[in-house]
Amino acid sequence: MSDESNTISKDGLRYKARIAGSPFAQTGGNATMSCAKCGMHKPRSLGSYRKLAGKSMFVCGECSVPKTPPAA
Repeated sequence: MSDESNTISKDGLRYKARIAGSPFAQTGGNATMSCAKCGMHKPRSLGSYRKLAGKSMFVCGECSVPKTPPAA
């Protein structure tokens, strides 16, 4: 793609041609979801659903800290 196709034309369009599809398309059965805490898209298999603000929301494994018993 040349620089010419990446400029905004008079009719308001930016691209004359672009690759079809979404960057969040399912690939190999691993659908992604947006984490309610960090906002990053992660595979559903790497997270779980937690109650946040009274609703069950997806939280990635990096954001959901496992509950540990209090130190004695």
